Amino acid sequence: MTEGNVLSNPTVSPETLATMGEGHIAYVKQIRSEDVPGLFPQAPKIAPGIKLFALHAADGTPIMLTDSREAAIANAWSNELETLSVH
Repeated sequence: MTEGNVLSNPTVSPETLATMGEGHIAYVKQIRSEDVPGLFPQAPKIAPGIKLFALHAADGTPIMLTDSREAAIANAWSNELETLSVH
């Protein structure tokens, strides 16, 4: 690639970024049990201080909650979603 083909400061709108990978990409994010009510209001009450993993659609929509990263990835795989990890 030559220098003339590289964008030095590419910009992507928040709206475009939110829809990139929609229906194809999901991400796994480690969360604490204290964050569950805001992401999964229908979930039962969980004791504080527990490490959990949430699977989110590319646009940030929560898909599932589990106690293992592997289970979140397996769920994405079974739904034909490519996963990314967010730290």
